[in-house]
Amino acid sequence: MRTTKHLLLWSSLGALLLLGWAAYAENFRQEWRLLQAGYRDRLPADRRAEFSVQLRQIVVPALNSADRCVTCHLGMSPGDTALPGDKVFGPHPNVNHDPAQFGCTVCHGGQGRATVKADAHGDVHHWPEPMIPRRHAYAGCGACHTHLSVPDTASLDRGRALFERHDCLACHRMEGRGGTLRPAGGAGGMEGPDLTAAGGRGYDRGWYAGHLAQLDKERAGVMGGRAEPAAAGGVARPWRASFAPIPAGDLQAIDVYLDSRVGAPGLVEAKALFHSIGCRGCHSIAGVGGDDGPDLTREGQRDPGQLGLTRATGGAAATDGAAAIGGAALTGWLADHFRAPARVVAGSAMPEIGLTESQIDMLTFYMLSLRRSDYPEALWPKDRIRAERFGEREFATDGPTLYGTYCAACHGRQGEGMRFPGITAFPAIANPDFLAIASDDFLRQTIRRGRPGRRMPAWGEKEGGLRAGEIDAVIAQVRLIGGGVAARPDPRPARWAHGDAATGARLYADACASCHGANGEGGEGPALHNRVLLEAAGDTYLFETIRRGRRGTSMAAFSDASPVRRTLEDEEIESIVTHIRTWEVKR
Repeated sequence: MRTTKHLLLWSSLGALLLLGWAAYAENFRQEWRLLQAGYRDRLPADRRAEFSVQLRQIVVPALNSADRCVTCHLGMSPGDTALPGDKVFGPHPNVNHDPAQFGCTVCHGGQGRATVKADAHGDVHHWPEPMIPRRHAYAGCGACHTHLSVPDTASLDRGRALFERHDCLACHRMEGRGGTLRPAGGAGGMEGPDLTAAGGRGYDRGWYAGHLAQLDKERAGVMGGRAEPAAAGGVARPWRASFAPIPAGDLQAIDVYLDSRVGAPGLVEAKALFHSIGCRGCHSIAGVGGDDGPDLTREGQRDPGQLGLTRATGGAAATDGAAAIGGAALTGWLADHFRAPARVVAGSAMPEIGLTESQIDMLTFYMLSLRRSDYPEALWPKDRIRAERFGEREFATDGPTLYGTYCAACHGRQGEGMRFPGITAFPAIANPDFLAIASDDFLRQTIRRGRPGRRMPAWGEKEGGLRAGEIDAVIAQVRLIGGGVAARPDPRPARWAHGDAATGARLYADACASCHGANGEGGEGPALHNRVLLEAAGDTYLFETIRRGRRGTSMAAFSDASPVRRTLEDEEIESIVTHIRTWEVKR
Protein backbone atom coordinates (compact mmCIF):
# COMPACT_ATOMS: atom_id res chain seq x y z
CA MET A 1 0.00 0.00 0.00
CA ARG A 2 2.82 2.41 0.90
CA THR A 3 4.50 1.72 -2.48
CA THR A 4 1.27 2.42 -4.31
CA LYS A 5 0.85 5.74 -2.54
CA HIS A 6 4.39 6.79 -3.42
CA LEU A 7 3.83 5.80 -7.05
CA LEU A 8 0.62 7.81 -7.20
CA LEU A 9 2.24 10.82 -5.51
CA TRP A 10 5.28 11.00 -7.73
CA SER A 11 3.38 10.28 -10.92
CA SER A 12 0.95 13.07 -10.02
CA LEU A 13 3.83 15.45 -9.34
CA GLY A 14 5.41 14.44 -12.67
CA ALA A 15 2.16 15.08 -14.52
CA LEU A 16 1.80 18.44 -12.77
CA LEU A 17 5.33 19.43 -13.75
CA LEU A 18 4.68 18.31 -17.31
CA LEU A 19 1.51 20.39 -17.49
CA GLY A 20 3.37 23.33 -15.99
CA TRP A 21 6.13 23.05 -18.55
CA ALA A 22 3.57 22.76 -21.36
CA ALA A 23 1.82 25.93 -20.16
CA TYR A 24 5.16 27.74 -19.89
CA ALA A 25 6.28 26.58 -23.34
CA GLU A 26 2.94 27.54 -24.86
CA ASN A 27 3.04 31.04 -23.43
CA PHE A 28 6.74 31.86 -23.38
CA ARG A 29 8.83 29.42 -25.44
CA GLN A 30 7.01 29.09 -28.75
CA GLU A 31 9.12 29.94 -31.78
CA TRP A 32 6.93 32.83 -32.88
CA ARG A 33 7.00 34.34 -29.38
CA LEU A 34 10.80 34.24 -29.26
CA LEU A 35 10.96 35.80 -32.73
CA GLN A 36 8.61 38.59 -31.73
CA ALA A 37 10.60 39.24 -28.55
CA GLY A 38 13.79 39.56 -30.60
CA TYR A 39 11.98 41.85 -33.05
CA ARG A 40 10.72 44.06 -30.21
CA ASP A 41 14.25 44.48 -28.88
CA ARG A 42 15.38 45.84 -32.27
CA LEU A 43 12.65 48.46 -32.52
CA PRO A 44 13.23 52.14 -31.71
CA ALA A 45 12.37 52.97 -28.12
CA ASP A 46 9.18 54.84 -29.02
CA ARG A 47 7.82 51.85 -30.99
CA ARG A 48 9.03 49.22 -28.54
CA ALA A 49 6.57 50.22 -25.86
CA GLU A 50 3.65 50.03 -28.27
CA PHE A 51 4.54 46.55 -29.56
CA SER A 52 2.74 43.56 -28.08
CA VAL A 53 3.70 39.94 -28.46
CA GLN A 54 0.61 38.26 -29.91
CA LEU A 55 -0.67 36.25 -32.84
CA ARG A 56 -1.20 38.26 -35.99
CA GLN A 57 -3.14 37.22 -39.07
CA ILE A 58 -4.54 38.49 -42.35
CA VAL A 59 -8.10 37.37 -42.99
CA VAL A 60 -9.52 37.64 -46.51
CA PRO A 61 -13.14 36.44 -46.48
CA ALA A 62 -13.45 36.65 -50.28
CA LEU A 63 -10.62 34.12 -50.62
CA ASN A 64 -11.71 32.08 -47.60
CA SER A 65 -8.21 32.45 -46.18
CA ALA A 66 -6.70 33.29 -42.81
CA ASP A 67 -2.89 33.58 -42.94
CA ARG A 68 -0.82 33.88 -39.78
CA CYS A 69 2.47 34.20 -41.67
CA VAL A 70 2.77 37.80 -40.45
CA THR A 71 3.04 36.48 -36.90
CA CYS A 72 6.71 35.84 -37.73
CA HIS A 73 7.17 38.04 -40.81
CA LEU A 74 6.38 41.17 -38.88
CA GLY A 75 7.77 43.55 -41.50
CA MET A 76 4.80 42.55 -43.68
CA SER A 77 2.22 42.85 -40.91
CA PRO A 78 -0.12 45.87 -41.28
CA GLY A 79 0.80 48.51 -38.74
CA ASP A 80 4.17 47.02 -37.77
CA THR A 81 7.59 48.40 -38.66
CA ALA A 82 9.67 46.66 -41.32
CA LEU A 83 13.40 46.16 -40.72
CA PRO A 84 14.99 46.56 -44.18
CA GLY A 85 17.64 43.99 -45.00
CA ASP A 86 16.34 41.41 -42.55
CA LYS A 87 15.34 38.02 -43.97
CA VAL A 88 12.40 37.54 -41.57
CA PHE A 89 11.42 41.05 -40.51
CA GLY A 90 12.03 42.88 -43.80
CA PRO A 91 9.30 44.43 -45.97
CA HIS A 92 7.61 42.49 -48.75
CA PRO A 93 9.21 43.11 -52.18
CA ASN A 94 7.27 45.48 -54.39
CA VAL A 95 5.00 43.25 -56.48
CA ASN A 96 2.23 45.80 -57.14
CA HIS A 97 0.04 43.94 -54.63
CA ASP A 98 -0.64 44.75 -51.00
CA PRO A 99 -0.03 41.54 -48.98
CA ALA A 100 -2.67 42.72 -46.54
CA GLN A 101 -5.26 42.63 -49.31
CA PHE A 102 -4.63 39.08 -50.56
CA GLY A 103 -2.77 37.39 -47.73
CA CYS A 104 0.20 35.08 -48.21
CA THR A 105 -0.81 31.54 -49.11
CA VAL A 106 -2.67 32.62 -52.25
CA CYS A 107 0.75 33.28 -53.81
CA HIS A 108 3.25 31.31 -51.77
CA GLY A 109 1.33 28.21 -50.72
CA GLY A 110 1.87 26.68 -47.29
CA GLN A 111 -0.40 26.22 -44.29
CA GLY A 112 -1.70 29.67 -43.42
CA ARG A 113 -3.13 28.92 -40.00
CA ALA A 114 0.02 27.26 -38.65
CA THR A 115 2.50 29.11 -36.44
CA VAL A 116 5.31 26.54 -36.34
CA LYS A 117 7.79 27.12 -39.17
CA ALA A 118 7.79 23.61 -40.65
CA ASP A 119 4.01 23.38 -40.48
CA ALA A 120 3.49 26.87 -41.88
CA HIS A 121 5.83 26.20 -44.81
CA GLY A 122 4.12 22.90 -45.49
CA ASP A 123 7.36 20.96 -44.99
CA VAL A 124 5.55 18.18 -43.16
CA HIS A 125 4.15 14.87 -44.24
CA HIS A 126 0.61 14.72 -45.58
CA TRP A 127 0.24 18.44 -46.29
CA PRO A 128 -0.68 18.68 -50.01
CA GLU A 129 0.06 22.38 -50.63
CA PRO A 130 3.63 23.13 -49.52
CA MET A 131 5.14 26.57 -49.77
CA ILE A 132 6.94 27.31 -53.03
CA PRO A 133 10.73 27.37 -52.41
CA ARG A 134 12.04 30.88 -51.94
CA ARG A 135 14.22 30.95 -55.06
CA HIS A 136 11.14 30.16 -57.14
CA ALA A 137 8.79 32.38 -55.14
CA TYR A 138 7.53 34.24 -58.22
CA ALA A 139 6.03 30.98 -59.47
CA GLY A 140 3.12 31.86 -57.19
CA CYS A 141 2.04 34.50 -59.71
CA GLY A 142 0.67 31.67 -61.83
CA ALA A 143 -2.10 31.01 -59.29
CA CYS A 144 -3.97 34.04 -60.64
CA HIS A 145 -2.08 35.46 -63.62
CA THR A 146 -1.86 34.07 -67.14
CA HIS A 147 0.89 35.97 -68.88
CA LEU A 148 -0.08 36.52 -72.51
CA SER A 149 1.79 36.62 -75.83
CA VAL A 150 5.05 35.35 -74.32
CA PRO A 151 7.61 35.08 -77.17
CA ASP A 152 10.20 32.40 -77.75
CA THR A 153 13.59 32.57 -76.04
CA ALA A 154 15.43 33.94 -79.08
CA SER A 155 13.03 36.88 -79.43
CA LEU A 156 13.24 37.64 -75.73
CA ASP A 157 17.03 37.51 -75.71
CA ARG A 158 17.24 39.74 -78.79
CA GLY A 159 14.94 42.35 -77.24
CA ARG A 160 16.94 42.36 -74.00
CA ALA A 161 20.23 42.76 -75.87
CA LEU A 162 18.87 45.65 -77.94
CA PHE A 163 17.41 47.33 -74.85
CA GLU A 164 20.93 47.44 -73.42
CA ARG A 165 22.71 48.12 -76.71
CA HIS A 166 20.59 51.24 -77.32
CA ASP A 167 21.56 52.45 -73.84
CA CYS A 168 18.06 52.44 -72.34
CA LEU A 169 19.61 51.66 -68.95
CA ALA A 170 21.18 55.11 -68.97
CA CYS A 171 17.89 56.59 -67.79
CA HIS A 172 15.65 53.64 -66.89
CA ARG A 173 15.88 50.93 -64.28
CA MET A 174 15.19 47.34 -65.20
CA GLU A 175 15.06 44.75 -62.41
CA GLY A 176 17.48 46.66 -60.21
CA ARG A 177 19.91 47.78 -62.93
CA GLY A 178 20.39 51.10 -64.69
CA GLY A 179 18.99 54.58 -64.14
CA THR A 180 22.29 56.41 -63.71
CA LEU A 181 21.77 59.62 -65.75
CA ARG A 182 19.36 62.51 -65.60
CA PRO A 183 18.55 64.09 -68.96
CA ALA A 184 17.59 67.35 -67.22
CA GLY A 185 21.17 67.74 -66.03
CA GLY A 186 23.02 66.76 -62.92
CA ALA A 187 24.48 63.44 -61.90
CA GLY A 188 22.97 60.32 -60.36
CA GLY A 189 19.38 59.24 -59.94
CA MET A 190 16.86 58.18 -62.58
CA GLU A 191 14.88 60.39 -64.91
CA GLY A 192 12.82 57.83 -66.82
CA PRO A 193 10.32 55.49 -65.15
CA ASP A 194 11.31 52.12 -63.77
CA LEU A 195 10.40 49.61 -66.51
CA THR A 196 10.69 46.46 -64.39
CA ALA A 197 6.94 45.82 -64.64
CA ALA A 198 6.23 47.76 -67.83
CA GLY A 199 4.35 44.87 -69.42
CA GLY A 200 2.11 44.49 -66.38
CA ARG A 201 1.43 48.14 -65.57
CA GLY A 202 1.50 49.35 -69.15
CA TYR A 203 3.72 52.00 -70.68
CA ASP A 204 3.52 54.84 -73.19
CA ARG A 205 3.29 53.19 -76.63
CA GLY A 206 4.33 56.46 -78.21
CA TRP A 207 7.57 56.62 -76.23
CA TYR A 208 9.79 56.50 -79.28
CA ALA A 209 8.17 59.51 -80.97
CA GLY A 210 8.50 61.44 -77.72
CA HIS A 211 12.16 60.49 -77.40
CA LEU A 212 12.86 61.58 -80.98
CA ALA A 213 11.15 64.91 -80.32
CA GLN A 214 13.30 65.46 -77.24
CA LEU A 215 16.45 64.58 -79.18
CA ASP A 216 15.48 67.01 -81.96
CA LYS A 217 14.90 69.69 -79.33
CA GLU A 218 18.38 69.10 -77.89
CA ARG A 219 19.99 69.27 -81.33
CA ALA A 220 18.04 72.39 -82.27
CA GLY A 221 19.26 74.09 -79.10
CA VAL A 222 22.88 73.47 -80.07
CA MET A 223 22.42 74.58 -83.67
CA GLY A 224 20.59 77.73 -82.53
CA GLY A 225 23.52 78.70 -80.36
CA ARG A 226 21.54 78.67 -77.14
CA ALA A 227 23.35 78.19 -73.85
CA GLU A 228 23.40 74.56 -72.80
CA PRO A 229 23.90 73.41 -69.22
CA ALA A 230 26.48 70.67 -69.03
CA ALA A 231 26.66 67.74 -66.70
CA ALA A 232 29.27 67.70 -63.98
CA GLY A 233 32.78 67.62 -65.36
CA GLY A 234 31.75 68.91 -68.77
CA VAL A 235 30.13 65.64 -69.89
CA ALA A 236 27.83 65.98 -72.91
CA ARG A 237 24.11 66.11 -72.23
CA PRO A 238 22.65 62.60 -71.82
CA TRP A 239 19.99 62.93 -74.54
CA ARG A 240 22.71 63.27 -77.16
CA ALA A 241 25.08 60.88 -75.41
CA SER A 242 22.64 58.08 -74.69
CA PHE A 243 19.86 58.22 -77.28
CA ALA A 244 19.88 57.91 -81.06
CA PRO A 245 17.33 56.86 -83.69
CA ILE A 246 16.45 53.16 -83.52
CA PRO A 247 15.81 50.99 -86.63
CA ALA A 248 12.24 49.73 -86.99
CA GLY A 249 13.22 46.07 -86.49
CA ASP A 250 15.10 46.89 -83.30
CA LEU A 251 12.23 49.02 -82.05
CA GLN A 252 9.78 46.16 -82.49
CA ALA A 253 12.09 43.76 -80.64
CA ILE A 254 12.46 46.22 -77.74
CA ASP A 255 8.67 46.51 -77.47
CA VAL A 256 8.41 42.70 -77.37
CA TYR A 257 10.90 42.72 -74.49
CA LEU A 258 9.06 45.50 -72.61
CA ASP A 259 5.75 43.66 -73.02
CA SER A 260 7.34 40.65 -71.33
CA ARG A 261 8.32 42.60 -68.20
CA VAL A 262 5.41 41.82 -65.88
CA GLY A 263 7.07 42.18 -62.48
CA ALA A 264 7.86 38.47 -62.00
CA PRO A 265 11.62 38.21 -62.59
CA GLY A 266 12.61 35.04 -64.39
CA LEU A 267 9.11 33.64 -64.79
CA VAL A 268 8.54 34.92 -68.32
CA GLU A 269 11.99 33.65 -69.34
CA ALA A 270 11.04 30.22 -67.98
CA LYS A 271 7.75 30.29 -69.86
CA ALA A 272 9.55 31.42 -73.03
CA LEU A 273 11.86 28.40 -72.77
CA PHE A 274 8.82 26.15 -72.48
CA HIS A 275 7.53 27.79 -75.68
CA SER A 276 10.83 27.27 -77.48
CA ILE A 277 11.43 23.54 -77.09
CA GLY A 278 8.05 22.22 -78.17
CA CYS A 279 6.53 21.07 -74.88
CA ARG A 280 2.95 21.85 -75.98
CA GLY A 281 3.42 19.38 -78.80
CA CYS A 282 2.71 16.67 -76.22
CA HIS A 283 1.30 18.51 -73.19
CA SER A 284 -1.78 20.67 -72.79
CA ILE A 285 -2.12 23.70 -70.53
CA ALA A 286 -5.59 25.19 -70.02
CA GLY A 287 -6.86 23.11 -72.93
CA VAL A 288 -4.22 24.29 -75.42
CA GLY A 289 -1.62 21.85 -76.71
CA GLY A 290 -1.23 18.14 -77.37
CA ASP A 291 -2.65 15.17 -75.51
CA ASP A 292 0.20 12.71 -75.93
CA GLY A 293 1.45 13.56 -72.43
CA PRO A 294 -0.22 14.52 -69.13
CA ASP A 295 -2.18 17.75 -68.81
CA LEU A 296 0.05 20.29 -67.03
CA THR A 297 -2.54 22.92 -66.16
CA ARG A 298 -2.11 22.34 -62.41
CA GLU A 299 1.31 20.70 -62.39
CA GLY A 300 2.56 23.11 -59.73
CA GLN A 301 -0.16 21.98 -57.33
CA ARG A 302 0.73 18.31 -57.31
CA ASP A 303 0.67 16.67 -53.90
CA PRO A 304 4.28 15.74 -53.02
CA GLY A 305 2.99 12.68 -51.20
CA GLN A 306 1.60 11.27 -54.47
CA LEU A 307 4.73 11.56 -56.63
CA GLY A 308 6.52 8.29 -55.99
CA LEU A 309 9.44 10.23 -54.55
CA THR A 310 11.60 7.14 -54.03
CA ARG A 311 12.43 7.35 -57.72
CA ALA A 312 13.67 10.94 -57.49
CA THR A 313 17.41 10.89 -56.95
CA GLY A 314 18.90 14.25 -57.86
CA GLY A 315 18.41 17.97 -57.47
CA ALA A 316 16.50 18.97 -54.39
CA ALA A 317 14.87 15.58 -53.94
CA ALA A 318 17.16 14.80 -51.02
CA THR A 319 18.42 16.95 -48.18
CA ASP A 320 21.51 15.89 -46.19
CA GLY A 321 20.97 12.33 -47.31
CA ALA A 322 17.34 12.25 -46.17
CA ALA A 323 14.26 12.28 -48.37
CA ALA A 324 12.91 15.80 -48.82
CA ILE A 325 9.30 16.67 -48.12
CA GLY A 326 7.05 19.57 -48.98
CA GLY A 327 8.11 22.12 -51.59
CA ALA A 328 11.66 20.80 -51.83
CA ALA A 329 10.31 17.35 -52.66
CA LEU A 330 8.11 18.59 -55.50
CA THR A 331 10.89 20.80 -56.86
CA GLY A 332 13.35 17.92 -56.78
CA TRP A 333 10.90 15.53 -58.40
CA LEU A 334 10.24 17.95 -61.26
CA ALA A 335 13.95 18.56 -61.83
CA ASP A 336 14.73 14.84 -61.80
CA HIS A 337 11.91 14.18 -64.22
CA PHE A 338 13.39 16.67 -66.70
CA ARG A 339 16.78 15.01 -66.37
CA ALA A 340 15.62 11.43 -66.88
CA PRO A 341 11.85 10.99 -67.24
CA ALA A 342 11.78 7.18 -67.43
CA ARG A 343 13.95 6.88 -64.32
CA VAL A 344 11.40 8.86 -62.30
CA VAL A 345 8.19 7.63 -63.93
CA ALA A 346 8.40 4.02 -65.05
CA GLY A 347 7.33 3.60 -68.66
CA SER A 348 7.35 7.34 -69.40
CA ALA A 349 7.15 8.06 -73.13
CA MET A 350 8.98 11.36 -72.63
CA PRO A 351 12.56 11.12 -73.94
CA GLU A 352 15.66 12.63 -72.38
CA ILE A 353 16.00 15.81 -74.41
CA GLY A 354 19.46 16.89 -73.25
CA LEU A 355 18.59 19.92 -71.15
CA THR A 356 21.26 21.90 -69.32
CA GLU A 357 20.99 22.37 -65.56
CA SER A 358 20.05 26.01 -66.11
CA GLN A 359 17.23 24.98 -68.46
CA ILE A 360 16.06 22.31 -66.01
CA ASP A 361 15.86 24.91 -63.25
CA MET A 362 13.90 27.30 -65.49
CA LEU A 363 11.43 24.63 -66.57
CA THR A 364 11.00 23.54 -62.94
CA PHE A 365 10.30 27.18 -62.09
CA TYR A 366 7.62 27.30 -64.80
CA MET A 367 6.07 24.00 -63.72
CA LEU A 368 5.71 25.34 -60.17
CA SER A 369 3.82 28.33 -61.61
CA LEU A 370 1.22 26.08 -63.23
CA ARG A 371 -1.47 26.38 -60.60
CA ARG A 372 -4.98 27.76 -60.71
CA SER A 373 -6.74 29.47 -57.84
CA ASP A 374 -10.44 28.73 -57.50
CA TYR A 375 -11.22 32.21 -56.25
CA PRO A 376 -14.23 34.22 -57.46
CA GLU A 377 -13.92 35.43 -61.03
CA ALA A 378 -14.47 39.00 -59.86
CA LEU A 379 -10.97 38.83 -58.35
CA TRP A 380 -9.25 37.51 -61.48
CA PRO A 381 -6.65 39.76 -63.13
CA LYS A 382 -7.30 40.94 -66.66
CA ASP A 383 -4.76 38.64 -68.30
CA ARG A 384 -6.45 35.53 -66.90
CA ILE A 385 -9.87 36.76 -68.04
CA ARG A 386 -8.53 37.47 -71.53
CA ALA A 387 -7.03 33.97 -71.73
CA GLU A 388 -9.86 31.92 -70.21
CA ARG A 389 -12.87 33.90 -71.39
CA PHE A 390 -11.71 35.40 -74.69
CA GLY A 391 -9.27 32.73 -75.86
CA GLU A 392 -6.16 34.91 -76.09
CA ARG A 393 -2.95 32.95 -76.44
CA GLU A 394 -0.43 32.66 -73.65
CA PHE A 395 2.28 32.52 -76.31
CA ALA A 396 3.06 34.91 -79.16
CA THR A 397 1.55 33.92 -82.50
CA ASP A 398 4.53 34.74 -84.71
CA GLY A 399 6.07 31.92 -86.74
CA PRO A 400 9.16 31.29 -84.57
CA THR A 401 7.16 31.09 -81.34
CA LEU A 402 4.40 28.91 -82.80
CA TYR A 403 6.94 26.54 -84.33
CA GLY A 404 8.87 26.37 -81.06
CA THR A 405 5.70 25.84 -79.05
CA TYR A 406 4.15 23.04 -81.08
CA CYS A 407 6.81 21.51 -83.33
CA ALA A 408 10.37 21.84 -82.02
CA ALA A 409 10.33 18.90 -79.59
CA CYS A 410 9.74 16.38 -82.37
CA HIS A 411 11.15 18.06 -85.45
CA GLY A 412 14.07 19.94 -83.88
CA ARG A 413 14.66 23.63 -83.18
CA GLN A 414 15.88 24.09 -86.78
CA GLY A 415 13.66 21.46 -88.37
CA GLU A 416 16.54 19.00 -88.47
CA GLY A 417 14.45 16.08 -87.17
CA MET A 418 14.92 14.28 -83.87
CA ARG A 419 15.91 10.78 -82.90
CA PHE A 420 15.50 9.38 -79.39
CA PRO A 421 16.29 5.87 -78.12
CA GLY A 422 13.34 3.51 -78.47
CA ILE A 423 11.21 6.04 -80.33
CA THR A 424 10.55 6.22 -84.07
CA ALA A 425 12.62 8.98 -85.62
CA PHE A 426 10.86 12.25 -86.34
CA PRO A 427 11.34 13.64 -89.89
CA ALA A 428 13.50 16.63 -90.81
CA ILE A 429 10.85 19.01 -92.09
CA ALA A 430 13.30 21.80 -92.96
CA ASN A 431 15.22 19.52 -95.32
CA PRO A 432 15.60 21.41 -98.64
CA ASP A 433 14.86 18.27 -100.68
CA PHE A 434 11.56 17.91 -98.82
CA LEU A 435 10.59 21.59 -99.07
CA ALA A 436 11.35 21.69 -102.79
CA ILE A 437 8.59 19.15 -103.51
CA ALA A 438 6.19 19.82 -100.62
CA SER A 439 3.63 22.44 -101.62
CA ASP A 440 2.17 24.81 -99.06
CA ASP A 441 -1.14 22.97 -99.45
CA PHE A 442 0.57 19.66 -98.63
CA LEU A 443 2.17 21.21 -95.52
CA ARG A 444 -1.11 22.79 -94.55
CA GLN A 445 -2.99 19.49 -94.78
CA THR A 446 -0.21 17.69 -92.90
CA ILE A 447 -0.38 20.15 -90.00
CA ARG A 448 -4.17 20.42 -90.03
CA ARG A 449 -4.97 16.69 -90.35
CA GLY A 450 -1.86 15.14 -88.78
CA ARG A 451 -0.99 11.50 -89.28
CA PRO A 452 -3.61 9.11 -87.86
CA GLY A 453 -2.05 6.33 -85.84
CA ARG A 454 1.21 8.23 -85.43
CA ARG A 455 2.36 10.83 -82.88
CA MET A 456 1.63 13.73 -85.26
CA PRO A 457 -1.72 15.21 -84.06
CA ALA A 458 -4.29 16.86 -86.27
CA TRP A 459 -3.42 20.34 -85.10
CA GLY A 460 -6.11 22.05 -87.17
CA GLU A 461 -8.92 19.76 -86.03
CA LYS A 462 -8.29 19.11 -82.34
CA GLU A 463 -9.41 21.27 -79.47
CA GLY A 464 -6.49 23.41 -78.34
CA GLY A 465 -4.65 23.08 -81.63
CA LEU A 466 -3.59 25.64 -84.22
CA ARG A 467 -5.85 28.20 -85.86
CA ALA A 468 -5.83 28.72 -89.63
CA GLY A 469 -3.63 31.81 -89.58
CA GLU A 470 -1.27 30.15 -87.12
CA ILE A 471 -0.84 27.15 -89.43
CA ASP A 472 0.20 29.52 -92.22
CA ALA A 473 2.68 31.20 -89.87
CA VAL A 474 4.20 27.79 -89.01
CA ILE A 475 4.53 26.94 -92.72
CA ALA A 476 6.33 30.25 -93.36
CA GLN A 477 8.66 29.55 -90.44
CA VAL A 478 9.46 26.04 -91.69
CA ARG A 479 10.41 27.45 -95.08
CA LEU A 480 12.46 30.18 -93.42
CA ILE A 481 14.56 27.82 -91.30
CA GLY A 482 14.88 25.57 -94.35
CA GLY A 483 16.74 28.32 -96.21
CA GLY A 484 13.75 29.92 -97.89
CA VAL A 485 13.21 26.95 -100.24
CA ALA A 486 9.90 27.22 -102.08
CA ALA A 487 8.08 24.33 -103.68
CA ARG A 488 8.56 24.00 -107.43
CA PRO A 489 5.38 24.35 -109.48
CA ASP A 490 4.09 21.01 -110.74
CA PRO A 491 2.11 21.16 -114.02
CA ARG A 492 1.04 17.52 -113.78
CA PRO A 493 -2.20 16.39 -112.08
CA ALA A 494 -2.11 15.03 -108.55
CA ARG A 495 -2.53 11.44 -109.81
CA TRP A 496 -0.52 10.71 -112.93
CA ALA A 497 1.51 7.56 -112.16
CA HIS A 498 0.35 4.51 -114.18
CA GLY A 499 3.13 1.99 -113.61
CA ASP A 500 2.80 -1.73 -113.07
CA ALA A 501 1.59 -2.32 -109.52
CA ALA A 502 2.90 -5.91 -109.37
CA THR A 503 6.37 -4.78 -110.43
CA GLY A 504 6.12 -1.93 -107.94
CA ALA A 505 5.26 -4.36 -105.11
CA ARG A 506 8.36 -6.43 -105.88
CA LEU A 507 10.60 -3.36 -106.07
CA TYR A 508 9.09 -1.94 -102.87
CA ALA A 509 9.82 -5.17 -101.03
CA ASP A 510 13.45 -5.08 -102.20
CA ALA A 511 14.23 -1.37 -101.78
CA CYS A 512 11.72 0.18 -99.34
CA ALA A 513 10.24 -2.35 -96.93
CA SER A 514 13.28 -2.49 -94.65
CA CYS A 515 12.68 1.11 -93.55
CA HIS A 516 8.99 1.75 -94.28
CA GLY A 517 7.62 -1.69 -93.35
CA ALA A 518 6.37 -4.52 -95.55
CA ASN A 519 2.90 -2.98 -95.67
CA GLY A 520 3.95 0.65 -95.29
CA GLU A 521 3.35 0.61 -91.54
CA GLY A 522 6.58 2.53 -90.89
CA GLY A 523 9.79 1.75 -89.05
CA GLU A 524 13.04 3.62 -89.50
CA GLY A 525 11.19 5.59 -92.16
CA PRO A 526 7.72 7.19 -92.00
CA ALA A 527 4.53 5.16 -92.41
CA LEU A 528 3.43 5.35 -96.06
CA HIS A 529 0.24 3.35 -95.58
CA ASN A 530 -1.42 6.38 -94.01
CA ARG A 531 -4.71 7.78 -95.18
CA VAL A 532 -3.93 11.46 -94.71
CA LEU A 533 -0.47 11.20 -96.29
CA LEU A 534 -1.82 9.43 -99.38
CA GLU A 535 -4.67 11.93 -99.77
CA ALA A 536 -2.45 14.98 -99.35
CA ALA A 537 0.60 13.83 -101.34
CA GLY A 538 0.54 14.00 -105.12
CA ASP A 539 2.29 11.42 -107.29
CA THR A 540 5.07 13.92 -108.02
CA TYR A 541 5.79 14.20 -104.29
CA LEU A 542 6.12 10.43 -103.92
CA PHE A 543 8.05 10.03 -107.16
CA GLU A 544 10.55 12.81 -106.42
CA THR A 545 11.02 11.63 -102.83
CA ILE A 546 12.15 8.22 -104.10
CA ARG A 547 14.19 9.64 -106.97
CA ARG A 548 15.94 12.48 -105.11
CA GLY A 549 15.96 11.14 -101.54
CA ARG A 550 16.60 13.37 -98.53
CA ARG A 551 20.07 14.72 -98.02
CA GLY A 552 21.36 14.23 -94.49
CA THR A 553 18.91 11.43 -93.72
CA SER A 554 18.83 7.66 -94.26
CA MET A 555 16.53 8.14 -97.27
CA ALA A 556 18.84 7.62 -100.24
CA ALA A 557 18.41 9.03 -103.76
CA PHE A 558 17.51 5.94 -105.78
CA SER A 559 18.38 7.68 -109.04
CA ASP A 560 22.05 7.82 -107.96
CA ALA A 561 24.44 4.90 -108.33
CA SER A 562 25.42 3.11 -105.13
CA PRO A 563 27.62 0.08 -104.38
CA VAL A 564 25.08 -1.29 -101.88
CA ARG A 565 21.85 -1.11 -103.92
CA ARG A 566 20.82 -0.85 -107.48
CA THR A 567 19.69 2.31 -109.22
CA LEU A 568 16.01 2.61 -110.06
CA GLU A 569 14.85 3.85 -113.43
CA ASP A 570 12.04 6.37 -113.68
CA GLU A 571 9.63 3.67 -114.90
CA GLU A 572 10.46 1.53 -111.87
CA ILE A 573 9.93 4.44 -109.46
CA GLU A 574 6.57 5.10 -111.13
CA SER A 575 5.63 1.47 -110.54
CA ILE A 576 6.52 1.79 -106.84
CA VAL A 577 4.28 4.89 -106.62
CA THR A 578 1.49 2.93 -108.31
CA HIS A 579 1.92 0.12 -105.75
CA ILE A 580 1.81 2.63 -102.86
CA ARG A 581 -1.40 4.03 -104.30
CA THR A 582 -3.07 0.61 -104.03
CA TRP A 583 -3.13 1.14 -100.26
CA GLU A 584 -5.58 3.98 -100.76
CA VAL A 585 -8.36 1.61 -101.87
CA LYS A 586 -7.55 -1.11 -99.30
CA ARG A 587 -8.37 0.87 -96.20
